[in-house]
Amino acid sequence: MKSNEFGMNTVCTHTGGIEDEQFKGAVSPIYTSSSYAYEDVDIKRYPRYFNTPNQEALAKKVAALEKCEAGLIFGSGMAAISHTLLAFLKTGDHMVVQKTIYGGAFNFMVEELPKLGIEFDFTDGFSEEDFLSKVKPNTKIIYVETPSNPLMLITDLEMITRICKERGITSIIDNTFASPVNQNPADFGIDIMVHSATKYMGGHSDICAGAVAASQEHIDRIWNLAKNFGGSLSDYTVWLLERSMKTMVVRVKAQNRNAKKLAKWLDKHPLVHKVYYPGLKNHPDHDIAKRQMRGFTGMLSFELIDSIDPDAFMSSLKLIKQSMSLAGVESSILSPVKTSHALLTPEERQRQGIADGLLRFSVGIEDKKDLISDLEQAFETVAKKQLVTL
Repeated sequence: MKSNEFGMNTVCTHTGGIEDEQFKGAVSPIYTSSSYAYEDVDIKRYPRYFNTPNQEALAKKVAALEKCEAGLIFGSGMAAISHTLLAFLKTGDHMVVQKTIYGGAFNFMVEELPKLGIEFDFTDGFSEEDFLSKVKPNTKIIYVETPSNPLMLITDLEMITRICKERGITSIIDNTFASPVNQNPADFGIDIMVHSATKYMGGHSDICAGAVAASQEHIDRIWNLAKNFGGSLSDYTVWLLERSMKTMVVRVKAQNRNAKKLAKWLDKHPLVHKVYYPGLKNHPDHDIAKRQMRGFTGMLSFELIDSIDPDAFMSSLKLIKQSMSLAGVESSILSPVKTSHALLTPEERQRQGIADGLLRFSVGIEDKKDLISDLEQAFETVAKKQLVTL
């Protein structure tokens, strides 16, 4: 059978592995060499060319999971994003970017693209008109992120594809928050998928990596730039990422279940002002999420009521960790204002709807009752300190 005929669990487990022909080991061997022969070989291999045996094999797994022809593995999610954008943009080009995106990507666009004479506009919202109103004759890319970080807003992928195909624009999505387990944008016609593989693909908070999946033509174009910029990943980390991805479906589905239950619980809590989770029926984009996602992810955000200090609340948690990243098997929480979106000005955060009391909650695989118990004791602790009645 071909990999595109396998179920996702089978792809995670088997596709992109390397057969240990010498010792018949159950897992892929690691090829740590940084120097390979160049005479009498089919491929001239070099780590910076993204084609060591481990790099090449793992790229096949990423491509298969995203239902694409090819993939590339990078040293970080931002390396994947920056290489991809620069491969398709040049001086005088223009890009349309959805209103709310990851803070690191926002900062890259704002700080670096103007130096290269590349223009971009952020949309005012998420409707078709919002995107169309920003398209110009020199627009080359529409860049989206859905669900978005940190407000879990959903962009209609069929709408984005329609706009792009009619105008010859390349569509790019940051698919990190969904992961291929919950969403395959290629099914809706999106051209290029980028990931922070540090997150759900890695899933254990112990590696940093990025990934891109697309057609062979698009990947060749990204590779042609990437080989000069040198953002490749070490083979040991590639091997760790392949190991982690074998359990991605199992992990993510468990996180999906926990997050949906916790979102419902938080939505009813008197000290919570608002919950952002596309799996809730009161989420404004719930119907779109149902149409284009298989699961609603393990990520959610919530705003505390004004009288509750978010830092005091997080400090009262005992099981759920205050942590900078996300999507690990352990639950973690952070303030976007102080971390992922700290580089944005207060005005930019306000424009994106990111309140000071917003907390981003990455739900892990722990028992649901233990997570609820930890949240409840933290609410009780902070309410008592701040004299708030539950």
